[in-house]
Parts: sequence; structure tokens; C-alpha cells
Amino acid sequence: MKNKILPFSLTLLFGVAVFFFIITVSIGLPIYLRFFYYAHINALNLPKTTGYDYQTIKTAFDEMMNYLTLPNFEFSTGALKYSAEGASHFADCKALFNLNLAVLIVSSTIIIAVLLLERFKVVSLFRPFKMNVSLISACCVLGIFLILAVIIAIDFNNAFIVFHKIFFAGKDNWNFYPEVDEVINILPAQFFLNCAILIILSIILISVGIILFQAIKRHKNNKKQENSQIVLTDNKK
Repeated sequence: MKNKILPFSLTLLFGVAVFFFIITVSIGLPIYLRFFYYAHINALNLPKTTGYDYQTIKTAFDEMMNYLTLPNFEFSTGALKYSAEGASHFADCKALFNLNLAVLIVSSTIIIAVLLLERFKVVSLFRPFKMNVSLISACCVLGIFLILAVIIAIDFNNAFIVFHKIFFAGKDNWNFYPEVDEVINILPAQFFLNCAILIILSIILISVGIILFQAIKRHKNNKKQENSQIVLTDNKK
């Protein structure tokens, strides 16, 4: 029993790490790939709809994201006005972004460490239902986010509100007023919808990639076993 505790614990830890890795790396895409937002500036015709020129919009976004994603930056939105309430909401966002990054780093470290332990035969992971645990994790993530994708497709606005009520419980500083928090003018609902689409597409692609990789790997292993059995049978003859 004692010999099984470490493999079981590492298998569980590895599965959880893969689960959160898929989610956090996908969430990180619209956060850290700034060109994703830049592409929206003209595509959504923001200079015309907001009255700000391209450089003003880009600078405001960059300064906001510097605060949200990098250390030692004060909150700023360039030439655009903001309120204390608005700044406090972005402080809450920064905490969530940092949490996502921390989970991504920890989950990545666990995955690499466990794979190395298995590669050098220090430990052998369990295979629940004769499946690699990463396959199970990918299927779980895929199922959850396909359901979320349907919910978002049905009513994005309501899903957006529910999201904020969950992750910013007890606060209403996420309700921006364009007159005092001008940055909201350059962050239209369509951009957030596209962020959600990017995240879900990334989750689907990574999950499906893991599923296909494990399916191909399993097929090859089965073929090797079949060939080995054929060779043994021929030798006996």
C-alpha cells in the first residue's frame, strides 16, 4: 500500500496540473498577446466611435496592461481619464491576472517535473480506466468549456455579468461610467466577446491536441504489443 501512495499522489497532482495548465495558458493569450487588441482598434473602428486617435488608444491600452501584467507600474490609462473606483477595479483584475500567471507557472513546473520522473523511471503513473491521466484532464476541461461556450453563445451579456459577480463578489466597481472612466470606451463588449472566443478556442485546440496525441500513442503501443505477441508466437513454433 505504501508503495502506491507516491504514484497515486503524483498521478492526481499531474492530472490537476494538466487541467489548470490548459485553462491558464489559454486565459493568458488575450492578456499577454497585445497585438490581439491592436488588431481590434481599426477592425472595430474605435478611432471613429470613440473620438480618440489610434495612438491615444494604443498608449492607453499599453499603460493599462503594463500595470496589469508587469511589476512596479502605477495604474495609468494614458491621456484618458479614470476614477478611483475604476482604478480599484483594475487592481482587482491585476490580482486575478497574477493568480492566473502563478497557477500557470506552478502547473507547468509540476508537469515537467512529473514527466521527468516518469521518463527516468523514478515513478510510474497510474492509468485510470487504462487511460493516461492527461487524457482524462483534457476531456474534463473540454467538456466544461464546451458547456460554457454554449452559455456564452446564448447570452454573452448575461454571462459577462455573472462572471463579474462571481470573480468580483460584493463589488460593483466594474460598472464603468464612460464620462469618468474613459478607458471603457476603448474596451467594447465585442472585444471581450472575442477574448472569450480566443480562450475557448485555445482550450479546445489544446485539449483535442492532447486527446489525439494520447490516442495515437495508445494505438502505436497496441501495435507494438501485437507485433511482439506475433514474434513470440512464431518463435514458439
